[in-house]
Parts: sequence; C-alpha cells; structure tokens
Amino acid sequence: MELVKLFVGGFPLEIDELELAKLFGPHGDISTIKIVRDKKTRICKGYAFIEMNDRKGAEAAAEALDGADMNGKPLTVKINEEPAAKPSYAPKPFAPKRQPVYQKVSRPGTEERKKRPRKAL
Repeated sequence: MELVKLFVGGFPLEIDELELAKLFGPHGDISTIKIVRDKKTRICKGYAFIEMNDRKGAEAAAEALDGADMNGKPLTVKINEEPAAKPSYAPKPFAPKRQPVYQKVSRPGTEERKKRPRKAL
C-alpha cells in the first residue's frame, strides 16, 4: 500500500480535522490528517497535509477540490511528489573519530628542561 500525501491550503483558520475528513472522505480512504499549527499559540496556519491510502483517491480529491470554494476562500489541493525523507533516527555509517595531532613548540632562545618520569600506576 502506497500512501500519497496531499497538500491542502487556503482553508479558513477555524476548520478542524473532522471537517477536512468529511470533505476528502468521499474521494478515497484517508490515512492521516495533519493541520499545521503555530507551536506557541496552537492557531492554525491555514494549510494541512493529508495522506490517502491510494493514488487514485488522491488524484480524484485533488481534481475535485483544487480551486473549490470553502467559506469564501478557494482551496489549493496538490499531490506532494517529494520523495519520503529518511527518518532522523537512521543509523549513520561508522566513521572513527580522528584524534588531533599536537606538537610541542618551544620559544626560541629557551632551553628544553627535562621532566621527571611519571609514577607507575
């Protein structure tokens, strides 16, 4: 089963997930609805992402609802064609960390003093 992601924009800010589900439900099976909201105020930003279970339903919804009037505002419905992003928790290839190489440099004109040997542990 291939999920198809739709971008939905231009709807009124007071719309909730249930109203979007009622609008898109007749065109195909909906997997998820994510209305994008401001992190602090939780106010809707006016766009959402809807994942539908099949491409046929997503194309039917995009064709039927793109440009449709919703409370005086035209809807924008587009199929999101971007490839699925890798999850951020994916293991990264192992690369050993290289230790920095330090080299002791003495001031010109000073002689090097011998150090006491370290105690054995």
